[in-house]
Amino acid sequence: MILADDLGWMDMGGEFYETPVLDELANKGIVFSNAYASCPVCSPSRASILTGKYPATLGVTDWIDHTGLYHPLKGYLVDAPYIKYLPPEEDNLAKILKRNGWKTYHVGKWHLGNAPYYPEKQGFDVNIAGCYLGHPPMGYFPPYGIETLPDGPKGEYLTDRLTDEAIKLIRNNGNEPFLLDLWHYTVHMPEGAKEEDIEYFRKKAEKLGLDKIDPFVDGEEFHTLDKVGKHVRRRMIRSNPVYAAMIKNMDWNIGRLIEALKETGKLDDSIIIFTSDNGGLSTAEGSPTSNLPASEGKGWMYEGGVRVPLIIYGKDIKKGNRSDYPVTSADLLPTILDMVDLECKGTDGISILPTINGEEQEERAIFWHYPHYGNQGGTPGSAVRKGKWKLLEFFEDGRRELYDLENDIGEKHDLAKDYPELTEELAALLEEWRQKIHAKIPQRNPDVEKPL
Repeated sequence: MILADDLGWMDMGGEFYETPVLDELANKGIVFSNAYASCPVCSPSRASILTGKYPATLGVTDWIDHTGLYHPLKGYLVDAPYIKYLPPEEDNLAKILKRNGWKTYHVGKWHLGNAPYYPEKQGFDVNIAGCYLGHPPMGYFPPYGIETLPDGPKGEYLTDRLTDEAIKLIRNNGNEPFLLDLWHYTVHMPEGAKEEDIEYFRKKAEKLGLDKIDPFVDGEEFHTLDKVGKHVRRRMIRSNPVYAAMIKNMDWNIGRLIEALKETGKLDDSIIIFTSDNGGLSTAEGSPTSNLPASEGKGWMYEGGVRVPLIIYGKDIKKGNRSDYPVTSADLLPTILDMVDLECKGTDGISILPTINGEEQEERAIFWHYPHYGNQGGTPGSAVRKGKWKLLEFFEDGRRELYDLENDIGEKHDLAKDYPELTEELAALLEEWRQKIHAKIPQRNPDVEKPL
């Protein structure tokens, strides 16, 4: 399972970015065009992938802040409390596979708790570079500042190093079945790439004329007290050479990993899953990418914040297949267990193996609950998608928005007033789900009279 960090659904290929390896993998496997992260930020989605449960079921509803400097954020509301680790009492993919004789390897970002909750305490035989950190604090070249990864030589690049470590595990594994979670820190900030790759995309931007276009549009003020007077800054085009270079390098390294599987004779017996933990960062903190035509990005419940790439490859999977069936992070664990003939129970997600095999699956609702202010401008709320319809409910003012995603992926046309009965039906479904899982709701801030 290759997990990119903050990679948006439009960050593969296109006019400016280049991902030939992932493009080829997509052509040899199945692509899910309506794939979702179960949260618009990283830690909750990662917990969901491992457990098959929604973040709100687990209580891990926001990115895990170990400093206490960023939570709770306050505006008209105060962020709801949440758990800052992957609950050890929860079963997860590594534990299940390990019980059934699999080797379990974690390489890369973890961000699911401090030392008592590290991968080696959660079912993984090996942990390389997984710790409490959400990004490499010193950057993508040594010294990395990652306590579980010794620094390499000067000039080494982090994504290369993590791939090297993963390849070593593959080559030394023998014939036992194994789970390898290669969870890259790429493309999370801080930006950092090899100079030759950056220069390549600088020239490409010049050739396409993208360097002459101001990519940013300044929008509304943030809704939190810590950012009073500061404005959301939206990137409207994909033209950042450093970000493009990070993607290109990750893609190249995925090719190296696939080649190692091929050379060791393991590729035909492997299932490869590629996805991301949330949408691309497009409205703050440098706004390195754009998710257009989807609206917004990381930290928002709109499509740009939760829609992600998802490719599943395996020799028994029909080549070049594409599915519009909506899937979410919580579906990955039951799907993997189904693919390897192991029992799965107690999950919020479902196995999408029937869809992978070309069968019809019953329409069902997908939920989000993000009772927090996003650092990127999003405000607390919940959402539900069923069929082509998506309802968002915002806690600051109780506002509901309804969108037809089949015809309006940009969520520009709010149809709540045009379809009042459908709006009420989906709102009732959302509330019933929140009640069932005991979802925490943010409370009023008595020091603020109205939404900022």
